[in-house]
Amino acid sequence: MPAPDPNAERDKAARQAVHAVYRELAERPAERSCTLQTECCRFKLTGEMPYLTRGEAMVIAHALRAAGRKALPPQVDGACPLLDPRTARCIVYKDRPFGCRTHFCDAAGGPYARREVLDLIRQLEVIDTAVGGDGPRKLIGALNEVIP
Repeated sequence: MPAPDPNAERDKAARQAVHAVYRELAERPAERSCTLQTECCRFKLTGEMPYLTRGEAMVIAHALRAAGRKALPPQVDGACPLLDPRTARCIVYKDRPFGCRTHFCDAAGGPYARREVLDLIRQLEVIDTAVGGDGPRKLIGALNEVIP
């Protein structure tokens, strides 16, 4: 029997704290209407890639494991590896990172002004530090750090 993970409770608390930030963002009045065109998920097309804190990457890794996935899916045509190539939908949509929730996509209403979400960004940074992160990383790099 494997030894219990000494960081399991810390990691669970961090994931809960990240979800609390996401809930707070969802409660803010902002005109957002994603039309699910997924252009923002096609990094090669946009030249953009969201940055994740370690806590956010841990949330996604947990969601992938819960869905029975043991590894990060490969990128197809420069798209986000979390974009299912068969359905063109995010495989972890309810757990998608902050950058995907506040993204630059014109189809969803354009980016949030940084001043509107700076307090939430700072909360994510505090969580990041608590779990041994040292700042946001590009999505793929951040996920590769937490997915064995």
